[in-house]
Amino acid sequence: MRTLLRRILSDDPLIRAMSYQSVLSAFGEGAFLTGSAVFFTQIVGLSAAQVGLGLTIAGVATFLVAVPLGKLADLVGTRRTWILGALFQALLFAAWLLIGDFAGYVAVTVTLEVVLTWMRAGRNAYRFDVFPREKRVRSMAYVRASRNVGYTLGALASGLALAANDDTLIRAVPLLTAAVLLANTAWVTRLPHVTPHTSAAPEDSPEDTAAPTTGKRRSALRNRGFLLTSICDGVLGTHGVLLNTVIPLWLVERTDAPRVLLAWLFGTNTVMAVFLQVLAARGVDDPRTSLRAHRRGAFCFVLSCAIVAVTHDTAGWLTIALVWLGHVTVTGTELFQSAGRWGLEAELSDPARRGEYQGVAQLGYTLGTVWAPAAYTFWAMEWGLYGWLVIAVIVLMAAFVIHPAARSAERYLVEHTEVPATDRVAT
Repeated sequence: MRTLLRRILSDDPLIRAMSYQSVLSAFGEGAFLTGSAVFFTQIVGLSAAQVGLGLTIAGVATFLVAVPLGKLADLVGTRRTWILGALFQALLFAAWLLIGDFAGYVAVTVTLEVVLTWMRAGRNAYRFDVFPREKRVRSMAYVRASRNVGYTLGALASGLALAANDDTLIRAVPLLTAAVLLANTAWVTRLPHVTPHTSAAPEDSPEDTAAPTTGKRRSALRNRGFLLTSICDGVLGTHGVLLNTVIPLWLVERTDAPRVLLAWLFGTNTVMAVFLQVLAARGVDDPRTSLRAHRRGAFCFVLSCAIVAVTHDTAGWLTIALVWLGHVTVTGTELFQSAGRWGLEAELSDPARRGEYQGVAQLGYTLGTVWAPAAYTFWAMEWGLYGWLVIAVIVLMAAFVIHPAARSAERYLVEHTEVPATDRVAT
């Protein structure tokens, strides 16, 4: 048991504090997300199409404002942004009880997604700044493992409310989420202050003030290498589409595997994400090792495509074993790609503009992933083996391009920012 707990809880007090905070916030979010479809359709009275349209509108809105919100996080201060964003998030979840039509749903959804985008820019930038270089990726791995625990617990809590088939309990879920997220906000306020890691910032500069810029610094969007790196990272991050959409559809429509296998697949994914994320991130602390993690993730991705593709022609226990193995390998992609992403985002960002760079990272990541659900589903379900081959080739191309893109991002930092020697990217 102690060995298992060490995979989730670090001995480092700050990492442990952030892990607890992650469990808390993920519990609240997971509780609402699990029952959100029932809440919006049965309590609010929306149609499934309206729910989907609202999410699409919110996605477009956040895509357009991701970079300005990142700049705002730098101006306000990353820790302060995280605190204010967490507070607004809690209040907006409580606001779900006030909506009664599609217009209200869209208004709250768009506002919530914009707030979350701003909060995440500040939160991620803070996490990169508060830890020394050698602990950044390791700390993010512990946080991700903890979030998976929180989501699981939140889903279980919401599942109990849904199982009771009582509208009163379902209406209580947004209030439960809001209360938990208010507690999360209080927890974030207890985290230490941080001074941006820049060569230009004096050691006694006030907490949460934006680091001074110089005439050499330019907009993060001008760092084309960083944007391209983020796009490639997004393509490699489309493992989630395979995990949550394509493989389940393939199992149901193209194999003879029993549908109950889906529960085992997602259970395996959860266990691996909780107990193996820290192990997968071990040794990832600079661009070289981050790119190596991406290569490992791409290998797992391609292997998963190859394994699942052949299950169309297998039967019985062999099909079950292969589909399960394909899900395990794509989970490996999730573990390695996450570690590689954290390392590159931390090392290829201007320390004085971490919030802005987080906005660009989100912009690029969205460009790399937004097309995948429709494309992957069509290719796999309509083209069969050839469709899986197309998916694998696209992933391999992204794994190849991300290397020169990262080197280009490094050159931009050296030419246009005053990056401390300890933070410079190795080519």
